[in-house]
Amino acid sequence: MTIKFDLHTHHERCGHAIGTIEDYIRQAIQLNLDYIGISDHTPHFYSEEDHLYPGIAMQKSEFNSYVEEVLQLKEKYASKIHVLLGIESDFFIDHMTHYQRQFELYPFDYIIGSVHFVHDINIFQRGRFDLLTESERVQVKENYYEQIALSAKSGLFQILGHIDAMKGYYPPFSDLETEAVDKTLKIIGEQQVAIEINTSGKTKDVRGWYPADDILERALFYSVPVTFGSDAHTPERIADDFDLVRKRLREIGYKEWTYFINRKAVHVSL
Repeated sequence: MTIKFDLHTHHERCGHAIGTIEDYIRQAIQLNLDYIGISDHTPHFYSEEDHLYPGIAMQKSEFNSYVEEVLQLKEKYASKIHVLLGIESDFFIDHMTHYQRQFELYPFDYIIGSVHFVHDINIFQRGRFDLLTESERVQVKENYYEQIALSAKSGLFQILGHIDAMKGYYPPFSDLETEAVDKTLKIIGEQQVAIEINTSGKTKDVRGWYPADDILERALFYSVPVTFGSDAHTPERIADDFDLVRKRLREIGYKEWTYFINRKAVHVSL
């Protein structure tokens, strides 16, 4: 029997997603999911401002109510689906103590660590590579993977989010040659942090999942655990391509994938 889950979802608090938490849970029930993870973007805890970047993440004053709402809905829908309390956290190497203090206060089932900024520029910013030389582009890619490696070693995260998402609006990113990807995958495998197969890449210029198949093949070599997340910003994208991802992982050679309860990995057969 296949356990069906989606661990990466957002909702209206972040300012760039549509729908309430309950909308996502109801959609997951309609799709017969066993587990639905709610994982909206963390506030910018390091800032003195309550809402440093409206439209990117929730405000700090909303964080407690976010957790409370998820826990209430977890109880409300307990007979129909397992609701998991998650969060997607930016990885800012200089600010992670602020985040750690907050994470320790709440009963998260898992925390997704995502690198969204390299050289203080959003990884999804169109045109960020246009004026760079080939060597400068490689340097950006290497810095990106250095941050991902550090996030894996931080001990804060159970899952690493969309680990080649810089290709989203710059598909040639995948062809930039560097050993940084393998070095990072080796570290992730040693730390036994899961990477997600994130299907939201299909909504970007690259038109494909994160990460690419070749990275998944190398991740298997380094014994990196894998999980699934649609990164849904609308309820309709819940579990998007779940069955296709499951099939592809089996073709690559994976035997199992993982979800999390109380920050503990649960490995289930593909």
